[in-house]
Amino acid sequence: MLEIKEQFLADLQNAPSSEAVEQVRIKYLGRKGVITTLAKNTDFSKLSPEEKRTFGAKLNELKNFAEEQLASAKDAASTRNLGAKKSTGLDLTLPGTGRTLGALHPITLIQMELEAIFQGMGFMVIPSPECELEYYNFDAVNTPADHPAREMQDTFWMTNGMLLRTQTSANQCRTMEKYGVPLRAIFPGRCFRNEAVDPSHENTFYQCEGLVIDKNISVANLIAVMKTLLSEIFHRDVVVRLRPGFFPFVEPGFELDVRCLLCDGEGCSTCHGSGWIELIPCGLVHPRVLEYGGIDPNEYSGFAFGAGLTRLAMMKFGIPDIRLLNAGDVRFNEQFPAFVP
Repeated sequence: MLEIKEQFLADLQNAPSSEAVEQVRIKYLGRKGVITTLAKNTDFSKLSPEEKRTFGAKLNELKNFAEEQLASAKDAASTRNLGAKKSTGLDLTLPGTGRTLGALHPITLIQMELEAIFQGMGFMVIPSPECELEYYNFDAVNTPADHPAREMQDTFWMTNGMLLRTQTSANQCRTMEKYGVPLRAIFPGRCFRNEAVDPSHENTFYQCEGLVIDKNISVANLIAVMKTLLSEIFHRDVVVRLRPGFFPFVEPGFELDVRCLLCDGEGCSTCHGSGWIELIPCGLVHPRVLEYGGIDPNEYSGFAFGAGLTRLAMMKFGIPDIRLLNAGDVRFNEQFPAFVP
């Protein structure tokens, strides 16, 4: 019986369809099947009563086993056949059902829109490394060794002496060295500073540095570009103010503030109750920075600015807390479109 059982399993394994399974059933359990006729082909006169009982029990066990295996094989073959019928009727060229439109992160939307605006004004979009050399992040932008920005509580230093850039200004000198003058370029990207996190400050944020160098560049050129930028990015009139500010790589330096669009200047947690948001530090490029880039400051001048992409996104989309941007919550991203309007 063991040999019959093994042969039965082998035949059943090679039965891919319901029809093939039926043929195996007829072969073993049909009227003239191997298992059905097993008792007829056995000479019981030569067996003792105990052997007859043992034979009968094993025969019933074999028949029950065969019936169970055949039922399982038939169900499996029917499922395969049904799947094959469905697959033959599938048209992969038809549009799917239940489609949902994806979303882009609000900072990505702002960066894409900003790049389009500046490219329309003839600016290059130049990527830059997030892990930076001390020279480009500090020295080349006129930040001496004793400047507060170099303190350990402000900068993420690495064990190899490099650092996570604290500002996209770090790409100013690289760009001047590579492209020379005249020059119009922006450097969007992520920056890092080891500072306390609150509704308007993060240790990981995004900036878009801008740099223009040519002959006879003045503050008037800077203001014209800033006005064009803000009118394009917000698609509305915004109230701004320009006040003196100190940045080592510009002289003179300015802080361009925008009236808080979340509270319309009345004061909220994002603007710390002042009604204004520091948005774009800017100024004329310091002559020493031009010299670091190999450009003669007596012949050329320029201006630089650092637009905060994170704060622009908060103002444009009405996001009250900067911490939402890095929270990684899919529900937050789903609120924003998948394209630049």
